[in-house]
Order: sequence, then structure tokens, then C-alpha cells
Amino acid sequence: MSGERAGCLSELVAAEGLDALIVEGAANLRYLTGYTGSSGLALVRADGSGVFYTDFRYETQSAAEVDEAFAREIVAGGELLDALASSLGGGRVGFDDAAMSVRARAKLGELAGAGVELVGAAGLIERLRAVKDEREIAAIAAAAALVDEIYAWLFAQPIAGRTERELAVALEHEMRLRGASGPSFDSIVAAGAHGALPHAQPRAVAIERGSLVIFDIGARLDGYCSDCTRTVAVGEPGEHAREIYDIVLQAQLAGLEALAPGVSGREADARARAVIEAAGQGERFGHGLGHGVGLDIHEAPRLSRTAGEQPLAAGNVVTVEPGIYLPGELGVRIEDLVVVRAGGPQILSSFTKELLVLA
Repeated sequence: MSGERAGCLSELVAAEGLDALIVEGAANLRYLTGYTGSSGLALVRADGSGVFYTDFRYETQSAAEVDEAFAREIVAGGELLDALASSLGGGRVGFDDAAMSVRARAKLGELAGAGVELVGAAGLIERLRAVKDEREIAAIAAAAALVDEIYAWLFAQPIAGRTERELAVALEHEMRLRGASGPSFDSIVAAGAHGALPHAQPRAVAIERGSLVIFDIGARLDGYCSDCTRTVAVGEPGEHAREIYDIVLQAQLAGLEALAPGVSGREADARARAVIEAAGQGERFGHGLGHGVGLDIHEAPRLSRTAGEQPLAAGNVVTVEPGIYLPGELGVRIEDLVVVRAGGPQILSSFTKELLVLA
């Protein structure tokens, strides 16, 4: 699988007028080579050849994991950049100018010599990663199913009187017991007025009856992430809260319906946003509709007002997560994880979106 990806990347490198591309970052290296360690670099050439560099600590691991499409070089002393630079030769070499530090870029320039032109080339691998193959989709679906299990387990318990932090710790512990390597991001549990903060951090504050509570959680399973938000009521929340919930739900359904190959992220965002704006709450939906999910919790493509006209493609895996946030009062967000398909969206998040009223 990784050999096929290396071939696709080589073609992309050549199409960009580059002779080679330096690959770094845990997610990109895992996607491209299969390697899961913490020390590594790769060089992919336009002619289809590739070299993977690591140090002595990962000699055995890299032998087991790195795809045979890559020659392996175990670097004495761990100076990976030095070893890579010495093998560049010449030509136009791309690097990730969005990730490489200024210091590393300066060092690479010194080591590479006058015959090498370093070219900023951020986003080439991410362009490939944005479209998932069926194996990746199955891995993400499994991570999504695990979160569905966590919601069913959690909401079968009493919630009132427990703190946000207690619940966040409990659900993250449970997802590990069920096979996750950990959460794919810091879990959000936010009750009442605290839910009006889209990225609220769980507090040591007990949840009171009559509150809406936002749970935004994800699990990392076999390297892939999931992401799902549900808003529930602890005790009867009142008519106004139910109205806000219904607006968000209708917006979320509109966003899901909009997803199709060829539709831009901006269009999908606009379809959901129109529902909230028509209800007079447009100013209270300040973030984008969604984002790509895969080896990283946030990756291409984006669904937002600023996403541009780049069309969605079959195989994109994205979140659809509109929200309304009323400062000092409440917040509501509903989020599903979805595969863009030619025949209609494949929704990976199956836990109910009916407003649950919990004890």
C-alpha cells in the first residue's frame, strides 16, 4: 500500500517541477512509509526512488514497518538532516515550509550546498491524504463506532452532580479499555453557559439539572482518528433550549445533505449556515462547518466560509458540526463524521441525534 502511495507522490513531485521531496512529520511518514516511530525523515525522488532515515533506536522497528519501496539508512549519532542533505546531490528539492523550523531550514541550506535549490512545497502529501482509500475508511469507521459505544455507555449512567472533568476522565479511560490508544484530541465536556465556549475545557464543576451539556470526543484507533459531538440535556432544559437544539439539528441535516463530490467546502458550509441565519442566530455560529479527519484530527479538506472553491472528492472524510453559542446561557453543537460518496454521504457516527434528557 505504501509503495503505491510513494509512486503517487513521486508523480506529484515530478508534476510540481521538483527533483525530490523531503518528508517529515509523524502522520506523513506513517501514511507514506508505514513507520510509527518518533524519529525519521524520508526523501522521495521524482524518478520513483525513496530513502528512509532513522537512528539506531528504531533500526528493528523500521525494518518491520517501513515499506520495501524505501531504502533504509540507519544514521549514526542520530543526525538525520545531515545524512539526508549529503544524499541530495543537486536539483530542486521540496520541503514542508509549513512545518520545518527556520533553524532546520537554515541548517539544511548550509548542508545541501550550492547545487541544491530548496523549494517550499507544503501540502503535497496532505493532498494525497485528503482522499482516503477503503482501508483507511474502515479504520476511521472503527474509531467512530468506538465513540458510539462510549456515548451509549456514558449516557446509561447518572450525569447530574458529576463534574465535567470527572466525566471527561471516565470516558477517556473507557475508550482505552475498549482498544483506543487514547483520545484523538482533548475531550470537551461543557455544561450550561460553559457550553457557549466552542473549545471549552472540562472543569471541576458539578453539572446541574436543567442544563444542556456538550460532549465532543474522539478516539484514536490503529492510528486513525474519529470525532463526534452530541449535546444532551440533564433534566428538562426548557423550551428555548429545545428550540436552539432543533435549529442546530436542522442545520446539521442540511450540511449532510449538501455533501457530494464536486461541491465546494464553502457551498456545504453555506447550506448549513443558511438554516441558522434564517432563525436569526447567524452571529452565534462563528466557526466553520467542518474539517477533514484521518491520521490527524484536523486535515484537508475544510468546510467553511473561507474554504475556497476547491471541490470535495469521493473518499474525503469530514466532520459536519454546526453550532449555536449563546454567551452566559448555553451552547449546542451536533457533529457527525462522514465519508463523501458519489451516491450520497456515508455517515459513520450512528449514535442518536434526538435530544436525550438524562438523569
